[in-house]
Formats: sequence, structure tokens, C-alpha cells
Amino acid sequence: MNLSRQPFRVGSVPYLNAVPLTYGLERQIDFLPPAQLALKLREGRLDAALVSVTEVLFNRGYDILDGIAVSGRGKVRSVFLAHRRPLEAIKIIWCDTASLTSVNLLRVLLAERGLQPLFKPLPDYASAIDLDAVLLIGNPAIDFLRSSPPHSLWDLGDAWFELSGLPFVYAVWALRQGLENLQLKHRLKEASCRGLENLDHIIRTRTDYDFDFRNAYLREHIHYTLGESEKRGLEMFIALLRKHSKETVYDPTFV
Repeated sequence: MNLSRQPFRVGSVPYLNAVPLTYGLERQIDFLPPAQLALKLREGRLDAALVSVTEVLFNRGYDILDGIAVSGRGKVRSVFLAHRRPLEAIKIIWCDTASLTSVNLLRVLLAERGLQPLFKPLPDYASAIDLDAVLLIGNPAIDFLRSSPPHSLWDLGDAWFELSGLPFVYAVWALRQGLENLQLKHRLKEASCRGLENLDHIIRTRTDYDFDFRNAYLREHIHYTLGESEKRGLEMFIALLRKHSKETVYDPTFV
């Protein structure tokens, strides 16, 4: 099926963990960093996008495609706080602002420990190695991890699972409300099914990192389910956002 035959405008993140969800649709998808995707979706220039889950929670007008997500059940290896001091001694955290979900997850995890450091935007990835505390996500996080940095790494997926005992939902397919999107939903679900059926091929043929890393990352650390346990994890995250954030948090609608 060719997505371009329909007037649907779809975006996704250019990260390894999104590859199984966009399998076969690569030429019809606009690949952008999470924050840029969210802005384009908000401005009505996309009909659907694989966005950070907080984009849906902090803004009205979106539905979540049910059953599919980028999620994790513990250590995820691509979302972590790299730090040189104990958590309790950190005063400033430099953040990759590409994903507001990761920033808000870190805020929640630290707030539950009674910690409220100052968050500042990371000026550039090259400076991360010299900073005492930096939040990294996605491929830049993996690059940093594989450079053997002189930091301790606090994996946020691991920290969330220790706190909640539940999976964490990092990204979802957000669909703009008001569209006749039955065919779009079908295409996105079909792409996900194809991607997961061809996971062996993806792991063998991608050139991101080495085979062993791709195999462990896509099979063990990243999951693509949005089921009941993921929704319970999302409900807990929403409750903690409402507890610790000043933002209005909307209840998600699954379609």
C-alpha cells in the first residue's frame, strides 16, 4: 500500500527505536526530532506523528493510536541521566530538549526523591562529555553511552520500573482529532505489524551501531506494545505529573 495515495501527512522520529513502527513507509514519512515533530503536529502541518507521549498529555486535540507505542519495561539504554556527582548533590541538569517526555520523567523521578535541581537546555551534544549532569535521549544517548564516558548513568526506564513496577510509555502515534482516519490507522498498524514481523531483517541490515547492540536494544530494551500494563504505567505517570507539574494534564483518548 502507498501512503502517498492518501492526503495523510505523517511524521516520525529519526531514531533506531522507531524503525519497526515505520517499516515500508519510510519514503512517505517526514522524519524530524521529537520537539520539531510536536510543533508541526500542533500547527496542523501533520495529521499523525510518532511523538513523545507528553505532547498528547499536555495538549488537546489528539487521539492515541491504540495498541502501539515505543515503551520499555525497565532499562532502555537510550534515555538516561549521565552524572558525576550523587543525585542529591546535583544542582543543575543540562537537558536534551528534543523530548519533553524524558525531561518530565526525570523531573518526576527526582521530585519523588525530594530533589528539585535546575533544568537548563543542553547547548550542544559535543559539550555533554564535560558536564556534571546531562539528560540524553535517543541516538545521541546511545552514542554517548558507547563512548565510555566518565559518568554514572541513571537509566530512567530502570528508575521508573523500580518506582512503579510498570512499563513506561515514551512515544505514541498521535492522530489529530476531527480527521476521517480509519484508513490512516490501518496503514500505521499494518506498518507496525510488518516491522515486527521483519525485526530479524531490520537488525541484520541496519547500519546503526553493531549487530549485537541492535539485537539487544530492539529485542530486549525497547517494546512496541500499548496494552493494559502500559496504560497502567501511563496512568501513574499522569498522576505524578499532576502532583509535581504546573502543566494541565489531559486524559488520553485511545482509538
